Amino acid sequence: MASCPQNYSHPLPLHRRPPPCILLLRDPHHFSLLNRPLPDNFHFLKMWESPLPFDDFLSSADARSVEAILTSGLAPVTADMLRRLPGVHLVVNASVGLNHINLAECWRRGIAVTSAGDTESEEVADLAVGLLIDVLRKVSASDQSVRRGLWSSEGAFALGSKLGGKRVGIVGLGRIGLKVAKRVEAFGRAISYNSREKKPQISYPFYSNVRDLAANSDALVICCGLTEQTHHMVDREVLLALGKEGVIVNIGRGPIIDEKEMVQLLVQGQLGGAGLDVFENEPDVPEELLGLDNVVLSPHVADFTPETVSNLCDLIVGNLEAFFSNKPLFSPVLDE
Repeated sequence: MASCPQNYSHPLPLHRRPPPCILLLRDPHHFSLLNRPLPDNFHFLKMWESPLPFDDFLSSADARSVEAILTSGLAPVTADMLRRLPGVHLVVNASVGLNHINLAECWRRGIAVTSAGDTESEEVADLAVGLLIDVLRKVSASDQSVRRGLWSSEGAFALGSKLGGKRVGIVGLGRIGLKVAKRVEAFGRAISYNSREKKPQISYPFYSNVRDLAANSDALVICCGLTEQTHHMVDREVLLALGKEGVIVNIGRGPIIDEKEMVQLLVQGQLGGAGLDVFENEPDVPEELLGLDNVVLSPHVADFTPETVSNLCDLIVGNLEAFFSNKPLFSPVLDE
């Protein structure tokens, strides 16, 4: 564990002060999913319950008392918001992705930031491999065929593709990417990867260019985070390099792939298939994808298991209690 930024002095410990005010930017659905109450040693200010427009709310007396923000991927924390909430010294993030938080402004203001850490990695990796198997073996497509009565009327379903022997390229060999690699290895597949830099302790072949990785892969699994550098990193050129038999799986963030180009190539038969848990404009999904048997769709639920959600709730509460008790955070995001 690492401590908060050194230029910030901690508040009084919890037992010596009124409950700290925590701003909730949206309903904390992780707690709602488990019917778990929010901890009563904090005062939670629910923005959506205010009758005021958002800009007016940020200027209200209630907002001025806020000391921490709890957010997730659908609720951005902007520089303007932080400027108008000068009492904020902590942003607790209920997701692994950080693209919705202005980290530069947080560091400039000495604001500590936490993430979901490693609570979701196992489940997200499970779904990534599940989507890959589903697309290759046509599990969802054959299920729908049976349900529509086509087995008896049309006979045998189309052939799927074997799992073993495929070359799998992983984009982003972090905590999740490594777990995907270990799972895929069990099927006898060759692994290669792309990351910000080559990892000296990793024996898998490294490609500094995503296009080259795609050209040498039968399937591409997107596990990296969304940044300015990775936005539309998987473009038409990369997808064409993956080829007509290639499969792409995305459990990272939707905008990492140029969705419009991907849809066009799938419709034209220039890309073999896709397993998608994330999309560019969630919750909107391109209509063209809905009728494609070689595409498996999932509504951004890679981490939605009772165990993961419970662990994440524990981590959120733990980080809040640690910060306001002058203790090290459990899952800090460090200024690189």
